[in-house]
Amino acid sequence: MPFPEPDSWAGREGRVIDRLNYRLISYLRPRALIGCSLTSSNPAAPRWAREGGSCGWRCASDKPESHFQSQVDFVPTIGGVAPPLHGRGQTSSSAPLLMEPHLLGLLLGLLLCGTRVLAGYPIWWSLALGQQYTSLGSQPLLCGSIPGLVPKQLRFCRNYIEIMPSVAEGVKLGIQECQHQFRGRRWNCTTIDDSLAIFGPVLDKATRESAFVHAIASAGVAFAVTRSCAEGTSTICGCDSHHKGPPGEGWKWGGCSEDADFGVLVSREFADARENRPDARSAMNKHNNEAGRTTILDHMHLKCKCHGLSGSCEVKTCWWAQPDFRAIGDFLKDKYDSASEMVVEKHRESRGWVETLRAKYALFKPPTERDLVYYENSPNFCEPNPETGSFGTRDRTCNVTSHGIDGCDLLCCGRGHNTRTEKRKEKCHCIFHWCCYVSCQECIRIYDVHTCK
Repeated sequence: MPFPEPDSWAGREGRVIDRLNYRLISYLRPRALIGCSLTSSNPAAPRWAREGGSCGWRCASDKPESHFQSQVDFVPTIGGVAPPLHGRGQTSSSAPLLMEPHLLGLLLGLLLCGTRVLAGYPIWWSLALGQQYTSLGSQPLLCGSIPGLVPKQLRFCRNYIEIMPSVAEGVKLGIQECQHQFRGRRWNCTTIDDSLAIFGPVLDKATRESAFVHAIASAGVAFAVTRSCAEGTSTICGCDSHHKGPPGEGWKWGGCSEDADFGVLVSREFADARENRPDARSAMNKHNNEAGRTTILDHMHLKCKCHGLSGSCEVKTCWWAQPDFRAIGDFLKDKYDSASEMVVEKHRESRGWVETLRAKYALFKPPTERDLVYYENSPNFCEPNPETGSFGTRDRTCNVTSHGIDGCDLLCCGRGHNTRTEKRKEKCHCIFHWCCYVSCQECIRIYDVHTCK
């Protein structure tokens, strides 16, 4: 039975917390409820994480992590009354009384000063980083402990718990690809440790960078879920049964065709669950999410294997396969460079005012479902700026021979660069010995390293 909507059980102790507060409760991991502060005490943290401007917050616990891992689930409560727990063999009386006055104050503080950062930020992406991700394969996944899930995502997690590790793997895959694609740019897709908003305030604005991150993360979820189904790690999905029937010339169907349609469906249902607001940012996120998923479908191809004596390829079996994820990243990076700038329009509908997006320049070709869209300009990311989440480019390694964005002129924003020499140990003069090992010598080579001033 699906998890009940909060409105069905919120009235017991008075409706002191509305629907948005319910979502804020689900953001708090179990250890966060031991004792939390709205600011970070780490002096090395950015100012937006130490002060109340953007309400960065951290939580400390004096209890061992295993204390919370032993719980069946984390249950949000209102006034100490928990919703019914369906299918977990527990009653509401066994749920902890979480809504103490200081916790209510914490939630109200998050509501007042962190709504824009937390409520609109896909902080469930933090599932792909840190200790929670590394324990997915060895310990039961607690849906209630995943930060940032809206009720629809929480129900999805509980109904399809076995594919949630693939969802986390997909987000991690998207983050890694983002860091590869932007490794030579001023903003290099840096993530922030010990923060639910893993990219900081960078995604607060509707920029090209936000468009790319949403697209690559959604594509990563679809890709990872599809791959896990083909590998047989999930029992609720498997190979694509639609690609059967008459073979092509010189080949026949065989192997396991990857069911990308199922992976796209999972990504659409889960990643788009929070994009139901009638505002421009929600419309932009949903469009870019779909653009990332469409890229997966567009790049599906036949993969074949030869059979026969001595590799004669007398018989060839083929199956439908996803591309390498690097090809997806390369394609979306091109879409980032040619992203379409939009303007926000407001319309009056039966449900109220609704914001939509329209192409800013009528002379240009309007964006298709495969293009990325944005409507706010990006900062230059040259200098550290806690308001935009920029870390600056000082001490970044640059390419002195390049005239592109990774070159020392552009990456260093005209400040110049420093040069130093480094000695590196590398394997050299490698020889293959029959049979069967390779022996190498160790050589020391000197390299010039150029860093921005």
